[in-house]
Amino acid sequence: MQRPLNRACRQEPHVDKSAGSNRVQTRTDRRRWLGCAASAVVFGPRLLLAQTAGRFEPLNRYPRMVHEWFVQQVRQAEARHLAELDQLRTDADARQYVELMRTRIRASFGAEPPRTPLEPRVTGKLERDAYIVEKVIFFSRPNFPVTANLYIPKNRSGPLPAVVGTCGHSVLGKAEPAYQSFAQALARLGFVCLIYDPIGQGERLQYTTDELTSEIGAGVNEHLLAGNQQFLVGEFLGMWRAWDGIRALDYLLTRPEVDARRVGVTGNSGGGTMTTWLCGLETRWAMAAPSCFVTTFRRNLENELPADTEQCPPRALALGLDHADFLAVQAPKPVIVLAKERDYFDVRGTEEAFARLQRIYRLLGAEQNVELFVGPTTHGYSQENREAMYRFFSKAVGSEPPAAEPPLQIEPPEELWCTPRGQVAALEDNRPIYRFTAEKAEQLAADRGHVDEAELAHRLRQLLRLPGRDPTPPEYSIWRYLGSRGYRSRSAIAYSVVTEPGIVAVVYRLTEEPWYSRPPRDSRPAVLYVSDISSDEELRNEPLIAQLRERHPDLAFYTCDVRGTGESQPDTCGERSFFRPYGCDYFYTIHSFMLDRPYIGQKTHDVLRVIDWLVGLGHEAVHLAARGRGTLPATFAAVLHGAVQRVTLKYPLRSYHEIAQARRYSWPVSSFLPDVLAHFDLPDCYRALRSKGLEMIEPVGANDERIR
Repeated sequence: MQRPLNRACRQEPHVDKSAGSNRVQTRTDRRRWLGCAASAVVFGPRLLLAQTAGRFEPLNRYPRMVHEWFVQQVRQAEARHLAELDQLRTDADARQYVELMRTRIRASFGAEPPRTPLEPRVTGKLERDAYIVEKVIFFSRPNFPVTANLYIPKNRSGPLPAVVGTCGHSVLGKAEPAYQSFAQALARLGFVCLIYDPIGQGERLQYTTDELTSEIGAGVNEHLLAGNQQFLVGEFLGMWRAWDGIRALDYLLTRPEVDARRVGVTGNSGGGTMTTWLCGLETRWAMAAPSCFVTTFRRNLENELPADTEQCPPRALALGLDHADFLAVQAPKPVIVLAKERDYFDVRGTEEAFARLQRIYRLLGAEQNVELFVGPTTHGYSQENREAMYRFFSKAVGSEPPAAEPPLQIEPPEELWCTPRGQVAALEDNRPIYRFTAEKAEQLAADRGHVDEAELAHRLRQLLRLPGRDPTPPEYSIWRYLGSRGYRSRSAIAYSVVTEPGIVAVVYRLTEEPWYSRPPRDSRPAVLYVSDISSDEELRNEPLIAQLRERHPDLAFYTCDVRGTGESQPDTCGERSFFRPYGCDYFYTIHSFMLDRPYIGQKTHDVLRVIDWLVGLGHEAVHLAARGRGTLPATFAAVLHGAVQRVTLKYPLRSYHEIAQARRYSWPVSSFLPDVLAHFDLPDCYRALRSKGLEMIEPVGANDERIR
């Protein structure tokens, strides 16, 4: 049976802009033109495709909303930072700025762990014509081995200048030809070079199969899985990786061949990241050369360029930090920024970062100590960038700069192995990184004890970084009559509820009458369902919604898409990227951590404001329901909002502790609250909601297939 056309639909004129036409159509005209009498076409401010053969086109009215909001926030942070830089006028100003940046970097990265014994051992040597390669294992933390190759020049009188080499995202780690190349060439030029494997690469895979390969993929995948999990216990993978570099320096300085006053650091891509972070965290460097990383946080965001967990320091943007500031901490020591004209790290941002760095050096009277080199090719530590580094480092230590890169002899990866089987996972004294996370979660659980309801609410607001409550109901627009769309209701109306400037939560109201106006005043309790992925999809397919409708037929029924879901699911970071580990959902979550406004806190704020909106419509009580990902902001909002009288959660996460304990997990980082386990866990929230008739349907653990 066909639905009648909505007579309340406004007859707004519409100009047909097809070729050769100047016809003006009304919306009713367009309905007829599209054959809507046979297919229940729906209209609002934007034309939607018709239902075809029982299938519905997804609704996505706000695909750029989240992105544009984050761009605005980061631009504002950058503007504040530039204003701070503009105040620098003197040498004293610059020195004070350098110290301030050092303090902020430490606030972002956290305190250093204890300096435990390195317990170094040399497991083998390679004799070559101009240098020796020692195969070294040292421990940056207890039972956390680091594999490294130490390149030592032959026939050179010491002590010699030295370099710590950091690796980019290569499965081979220190054995990657480009990274072998710079280590070997530095040795031929008279430098001692220690190059080490990063966590999750080379010989340091953390998630290994029985065959000692990575079960999830080396590099990015291992970094994300380990690093995202660490947020729950207040750790930052960038600090773990930087600590490996600091301990590499500690080891290098134990070697009699090395001149402690002339030690530099270099690396490309992910190694450029570590070089940059190490400059901000360690004062003992004499020179630095980050390659193919330095730009600005704003450029990366605007260009929709995801970066690994360790490349996005917590609170960095809120603290007023950018890439250049980590290098500024080295001023006035020699630093060269290496970039590529055709890199995905935006060279415009590199030039902007360099100009900021140059200003600091100029005020310190050391402008000659900072340089920028932009190679003509694509991303990578290719020969032209390596040669620029050799020249700069040679000049910095008082040696004759080479005319070109010396001849090289690239070794097979197995020749450079420090371990018998090519993986630390096969060593008896190895502990993978996720075990450290699990152990810290256990300690935090023992330390925090019982959390009462009043204290829980306080901690929730603090950790979620919720803005102050606005007592007035939020503004909203009435923007779409949806018809039925298979929702088990004759009609649905969509509303955009403004939760903060630039952000709306999309609310659907189910009704048997086509209310294309403001919702009627209604003092009855309302059901508000917070979607997992999309209200539109779940209204058709989710049994919980049908059950709630059957159980409460007389109650007003609403659903809600918080920011980043349903109607505002971003279309950024590549096609259909939402569910990918490196996709848009991760991208905005990691930026929210840098802004010190967790994404889950933003979503909770959306739910709270939608409840305020319902109260403003006259609903005296709210039954809050949710599924999957939506259960987390719903849970937090239910604890905090007095209008919530009943709570139903389907597939809620049992605890954050379970994720922190897991080797693998399926919950996205957008559901994580940084440092949560130092303050409370989800069971504390569930206990507080017992008084509100909490119903939990099939709670799930860390790795449940129902969580996409």
